[in-house]
Amino acid sequence: FFCFPETHGISFRIQITVKELLDTDVLLKLLFHLPVNYPSTLPDISVNSDQLTRAQCVDVKEKLLEQAKKHLSEPMVHDLILWVQQHLKDVIKQSATVCNEKTTLSKGTEDGVWMLLLHLDHMRAKAKYVKTVEKWASNLRLTGRLMFMGKIILILLQGDRSSIKEYLILQKTSKVDVDSSGKKCKEKMMRVLCETEVESQHKRFQTFEVKEYSAPEELQKEFETAGLTTLFSEFVPPLLK
Repeated sequence: FFCFPETHGISFRIQITVKELLDTDVLLKLLFHLPVNYPSTLPDISVNSDQLTRAQCVDVKEKLLEQAKKHLSEPMVHDLILWVQQHLKDVIKQSATVCNEKTTLSKGTEDGVWMLLLHLDHMRAKAKYVKTVEKWASNLRLTGRLMFMGKIILILLQGDRSSIKEYLILQKTSKVDVDSSGKKCKEKMMRVLCETEVESQHKRFQTFEVKEYSAPEELQKEFETAGLTTLFSEFVPPLLK
């Protein structure tokens, strides 16, 4: 926590940790600028966090400013910090579900839309694992497929490059499965088959879905429909052997 005085009021930074969001602690960096006539004028607030996407930080900032309006003309910074510690989970949840039209990347092939193809060796606690993957995809606004075909498990994701990177960190560092003795364990048998920028010939997935396929042809069709024939032929046949 530190302050630096300015002629136009005071600015100070506060770092707080919010527990157990997405099974990890989130470090929020808040910058408050209090104008000279604060608290009869709202503070400027900026929100940063390595664990959240840019869009989520903007959502948190907007919600904080909404709260600030309720406290106008009384000192409010302390109340705002308490509020964000209690409500961050809800804000992030909402920001993931807010009007999917906005978030399903209807902007076509913008800069920085990436695709990730992962291969998992097994899922012992399948129901819990699937739920966790769905939750992460939703929170990070990623679309794509979790695909099961015989013993093959693939995760195909599309979204902001920063969100893809964040997903990989979660997948590697969180206890997503159980070991043979039923103890929670991290994913150690995951392979990144491909991480690449989405190109114009690739179709964008509009949602994230979990699907089971009974034959390789069905799986191939899913890739072909998405304009990802090359991706399929390069990475999937070796897994079928």
